[in-house]
Amino acid sequence: MASGFCDKCSRLLREFAVNLRRVCRDLEQKIREVFREICRCTCFGSSPERTAAQELQSLHLMCGDNDTQDLTQESLQALNRLASSENPDLQITAAMYYLHLSHHLTSPLPDTFMEPVMALLLSANLDVQKTISLSLVNLLLKNNVRKELVIDMGMLVPILELFQSGDPAAQCHSCACVALLASSESNGDALLVDGIIPLLALAKSYDPKVQQNATWALLLLTQSDWSMRILCQAGAIPVLVLLLQSSDSEVQFYSCSALCNIAALQEHHPKLLSIGGHYLSKCLLTLMSSSVQKNSAQACRCLQTLSKSVLIQEQLMELDCVLPLKALLKTSTPMWTESAITLLSTLSAHPQNNDILLSEGLLEEISRLLHHPRPSSVIVAHSCKIITDLCSSRMGEQAVMESLCLPGLLRALLSPSLSDETLLHVTSCLSHLTTWDTIKAKLSTTITPEQVSGLVKLSAQIRHPQLSYNCAAIISKLQMTEDLIQLLRPHYISMSKYLLAFLKMKDVKFQQLAIVTVFNLTKDGGFSSLLANSELEAQLWTVHAQTEETRQLLQMIQPLSPSSVNP
Repeated sequence: MASGFCDKCSRLLREFAVNLRRVCRDLEQKIREVFREICRCTCFGSSPERTAAQELQSLHLMCGDNDTQDLTQESLQALNRLASSENPDLQITAAMYYLHLSHHLTSPLPDTFMEPVMALLLSANLDVQKTISLSLVNLLLKNNVRKELVIDMGMLVPILELFQSGDPAAQCHSCACVALLASSESNGDALLVDGIIPLLALAKSYDPKVQQNATWALLLLTQSDWSMRILCQAGAIPVLVLLLQSSDSEVQFYSCSALCNIAALQEHHPKLLSIGGHYLSKCLLTLMSSSVQKNSAQACRCLQTLSKSVLIQEQLMELDCVLPLKALLKTSTPMWTESAITLLSTLSAHPQNNDILLSEGLLEEISRLLHHPRPSSVIVAHSCKIITDLCSSRMGEQAVMESLCLPGLLRALLSPSLSDETLLHVTSCLSHLTTWDTIKAKLSTTITPEQVSGLVKLSAQIRHPQLSYNCAAIISKLQMTEDLIQLLRPHYISMSKYLLAFLKMKDVKFQQLAIVTVFNLTKDGGFSSLLANSELEAQLWTVHAQTEETRQLLQMIQPLSPSSVNP
């Protein structure tokens, strides 16, 4: 089990810490008065417990900036006396001290100060147990105590027994303790053997807060492949799937996040898909339509992870998944849009889905995304893939012509936020589209001077050969109309330089592209004049001579008959 948390779980822990601090602030206002009243009470007489309470008061252990300098041997003895007392009022005094300490402590708690904690966890008074377990949650959350020490001292047993207390607050605290202890690999055996079944039971609690904490604990246990397998063997998957339909949005989010982690390992897919009637797909699609956008996006992410399975893809198309996915494409949060477009990209890879995707107006949404002032690389890359996939459909070419995809792709060429890798996707898509005459004609009439300049500039980036090739290929396919010639003429010198570099390359495809481009450009007399007696022309003749020599050498070889090659 991993020894730390991912960014998502760190955020969840921080949110939990905020809630804990809110509770602590309310209690802190009463703590000084409680200690003062306890020390004044005459019911203690001259008992050791009264002396201990007075010691705590005299040592000023409740000051706002407590740290380890206040944790003296005298204070430890006082805490031990109070914790081992049979008087619940004295035990709660010690428990409240730990709660205050857990809120203010900024450095590790000495191991010896955990002995009173164990005694308080074993208290017969539920209020004492709730208070000390909340203190322990806060100490674990801030790494003030070693998780291994908590297990070694046997604290897990009373913590797990709180699961059965029937008190929602006690159950919440115990769930939180288990979740935090789960981050330590050495604690895995004890937690998974004794803790999973009670956690699964609490996850089905009717109390929303208990259910939240139990599901959160299950989510943290899915951070490790090993603990995840134990969870699945213990029957966690059906429980998590049922929790997708919880009325509590946090429970929905935690359970969906846990299922995402489980789905990341393909070995769990059979169990995930074994629930009959497309149940998991239906639940995730329903959640994807949730008004809580983080739940909607998480459901989409889970489906995207599962979509490696052809069965899930078929189920999604049967269940009309395109509409909620299009709704996610319209959100203003890039992460959620990226989840939706990634799933749509997976679906578009299968030709049988493309007619449906086209009929649902997917290209219109893709066009809108490409016209965003600063589109993300993920969105642009998957948009290009979807456009390329949909073009293979019977109606794909016409749909692209009627959409604004082509202007959107040309616009993306000039986006300063896109990397060369993303531009490679854009230029590959444009180059593919220009294999259709109608789209090539439209491109030749709609391309702007800025876009022509961008293509020429990228064609000259020989350090990125494929990007350079794609851009030059697009230029080579443009129809040399009078308007286009006017756009290209300012770039003839720059184009001659990269064409010369192409001709000098050993890769034949670059040489061929250069020849095709030169042939196309010579339709303009201005370029022909520039070509005459230039280094580019000389290199063309060199390539011609090399090609002719190769042709003559090949003629010297008696060609093998097909039957001799493939007997």
